[in-house]
Amino acid sequence: MSALVLALAAGAVVGLALGALGGGGSVLAVPALIYLLGFTPAAATTASLIIVTATSITALYAHARTGAVRWRAGALFAAAGLLPAAAAGGAADRLPQPVLTAAFAAVAALAAVRMLRPGAADSGPADSGPAVGDRAVAVRPVKVAGTGAGLGALTGLLGVGGGFLTVPALVTVAAFEMRAAVGTSLLVIAANSLASLATRGATTAGVDWALIAPFTGAAILGAWDGKRLAARVGGTRLKRTFAILLLAVAAFMLVDAVA
Repeated sequence: MSALVLALAAGAVVGLALGALGGGGSVLAVPALIYLLGFTPAAATTASLIIVTATSITALYAHARTGAVRWRAGALFAAAGLLPAAAAGGAADRLPQPVLTAAFAAVAALAAVRMLRPGAADSGPADSGPAVGDRAVAVRPVKVAGTGAGLGALTGLLGVGGGFLTVPALVTVAAFEMRAAVGTSLLVIAANSLASLATRGATTAGVDWALIAPFTGAAILGAWDGKRLAARVGGTRLKRTFAILLLAVAAFMLVDAVA
């Protein structure tokens, strides 16, 4: 099977996951880039950031049209993560490849466990009521800044959007209702991803655009199909299936890292 066909297929799966679950698809992008398309872990995390940025901005536009993005609150949350994202992005290509792979495997396993927990992030876009624009919410600025910084570092280091963590963080720390959290998380993810990419000059120059472009295009198109799939199959069943797949991927990557 040619690399182009693999890139299109992998991108479609990532997009389906993003569209159906509201996040988590980027956790599949990195292992797909490494084990299907032959990228090194450092190059895969950089390529994943490109994919995450493009898909997040596309999805952000769709959510913004329905009023599901709190721009001011999201910008403050994202601002706290910009410097950590940039710093972590600059450090990623200096880490030993097995360490980067093992760290990513741990994050993938965490994402899977969160999805398997009853009531944890049962948070697709269809699960919530109307968004409320930029209304004032009583939050703790220090806690918000700390959470935003941690999410930024995660995005920068591992090339994942972190939607599986960003959405719950916005709900619990910033008191967003779910629909606004999903929409606003895309703003946070896009900002952190762009900040990380800005510090990855060397690895960005080495990205194979002949594979990344079709991968990204398939992911964007797949996200629209994912929304329809979620409506037909049900978010709980999809989430459980995706979580089991993630656990298997995480276990494989961890074994590969220590072998």
